[in-house]
Amino acid sequence: MNKLRNTVLAAIALVLSAAIYFGFQTQVNGTSLEMQAQQSIPLDVALSNGKPTLTEFYADWCSSCQAMAKEMAQLKQVYGSRVNFVMLNVDNSKWLPEVLRYRVDGIPHFVFMDSTGVAIADAIGEQPTPILDADLDALASNLPLPYANPTGQTSKFATKLAPVDSTDPRRHGA
Repeated sequence: MNKLRNTVLAAIALVLSAAIYFGFQTQVNGTSLEMQAQQSIPLDVALSNGKPTLTEFYADWCSSCQAMAKEMAQLKQVYGSRVNFVMLNVDNSKWLPEVLRYRVDGIPHFVFMDSTGVAIADAIGEQPTPILDADLDALASNLPLPYANPTGQTSKFATKLAPVDSTDPRRHGA
């Protein structure tokens, strides 16, 4: 009787262990942040292959980044042949120059780059899939992005100075 009871308890323990293990596997294969990062295109390749790029700055602990992982995997399936998908972990000090360059002050932070690698727009925070879909479609088609915040260079300010007239009383001796 004890042998049967021990066998049943061992079987139950095995089933519960398997259930707990698989219960903690909340991400479907290929949609976890770690898998997405491993499958992303290296930044140096993306900046030199002539395709537009979506760079996502993320962190493993970011709940919004985790929530978007499945949708990002789906968008990568649709646009992956026309758009580079790059993922940079903000907790990795290797990416500090890029974090500073693109002024990453919240995550997820998306930087949209044209085919020459120039940042043209960005978006911060969890983005609805239809919004990212429309922006990626425009990026792949070389059109203005409808929802992302435009970025880029600004013109340099130059003033035309009048010649200094030291006799002008309004100059106060300057």
